[in-house]
Amino acid sequence: MKKTVSVLFMFAGILFAICLLISNILATKIILIGSWAAPAGVLIFPIAYIINDVIVEVWGYKKARLIIWSGFAVNLLAALFFTLAIVVPAAPFWQNQAAFSTILGSTPRIIAASLLAYLVGSFLNAFVMSKVKVLMKGKDFSVRAVLSTLIGEAADSFIFIVIAFAGNLPFNVLIGMIFTQACIKTAYEIVILPFTIVVVKWVKKVEGIDTFDESISYNPFSINQI
Repeated sequence: MKKTVSVLFMFAGILFAICLLISNILATKIILIGSWAAPAGVLIFPIAYIINDVIVEVWGYKKARLIIWSGFAVNLLAALFFTLAIVVPAAPFWQNQAAFSTILGSTPRIIAASLLAYLVGSFLNAFVMSKVKVLMKGKDFSVRAVLSTLIGEAADSFIFIVIAFAGNLPFNVLIGMIFTQACIKTAYEIVILPFTIVVVKWVKKVEGIDTFDESISYNPFSINQI
């Protein structure tokens, strides 16, 4: 039987990867939210988690696993080409090499922190969303969405901040950044939840699908199971 590709699923996957790519570029800037410091990536990164929730809710964990790894590949490829573009000598008349390197030249430590935090947080988010949906028999999407985001974002923020900045920033600043990121991202989820619910209902109706992940492997590396 010939397999068909859902246009909505493909669009969700592309948007997911775009949000991740933009958030990693924005993360080079530290902003203040009130009195708390946080990477500017918090402005868009929560959208990736919302898309993750939608994918798991509609198409299931197996499809989310494919999208998570696809997002990882996109960001790894971007990091490699950013590095290549920095290393290649600039034209003599171009005077912006330092600024270009500052924005796109993340250190290996930042890249490793970002990619590891992304994988752990995204898979935790998808796992909780999937498991709790089965336990709650598909009810209370709002509870599942907020709970999965809180757990996934907390893990993501902790791993990224500790690996990226430990030793370079005071301990109290690290704790503040972890707390701020987790709270902002979860609050983002809650504020936009009414819109997310509308989108989920619409996508389910259009796709004619509402997946329950029963008897599946939650192994993140079983990417052949799609």
